[in-house]
Amino acid sequence: MNELYAEAGVKRKETAGTYAIRFLLIFVAFVAFLLTFQNSILLFVSAILIVAIIYFFPRLSVEYEYVFCDGQLDFDKIMGNAKRKTALKIDFEQVEIMAPKGSHALDSYNHVKTVVKDFTSRDKNAKPYVIILREGDTATKILFEPNEKMINCIKLKSPRKVSQY
Repeated sequence: MNELYAEAGVKRKETAGTYAIRFLLIFVAFVAFLLTFQNSILLFVSAILIVAIIYFFPRLSVEYEYVFCDGQLDFDKIMGNAKRKTALKIDFEQVEIMAPKGSHALDSYNHVKTVVKDFTSRDKNAKPYVIILREGDTATKILFEPNEKMINCIKLKSPRKVSQY
C-alpha cells in the first residue's frame, strides 16, 4: 500500500468585523432579554432572537482543514469546532500549477480572470500557496497554507505541477 497522505489545518484569524458582529449579537441578546419583561408578545420575539444568536454565534469561529490523499486535495470548513463541511475537492490531474503566493511561476496567470477561493488563516506572517485550477473556460485560484509534509506529498505525486520558488 503506497498511499501518499497528509493533512494540515489552520484557524481563521478573527477580524474587526467578526468582533463587531459578536458584540452586536451579545447586545441584541441583552436587549431581547430586557424586552421579555415588557409583555408576552415580546417574550416570543426575544426567544426567537436568542435562539438565532445561539445558532449563529459559534459559526463565526472558522477553521480550515486540508487533506491530501493520492492526488486528491480536500478542503473542509469547520465552524464552531462542531460542524464540518467539505468546501472543495480537487484532483491534481486538473491542476495547472501550485506555487507560493507571489512566486514568479504564477506571473503568467496574472492576466487571467479567476475566481478566488481563500482557505487561509489571513495571518500576515503565514506563507500561503496558490493552486491554479482550470475547468473549461474558468480558472480558479485557491489560496491555502499547507505544511511541509503536504507539499512533499504533492510534489511526489505531481512533481511538474509544484514550484517552490
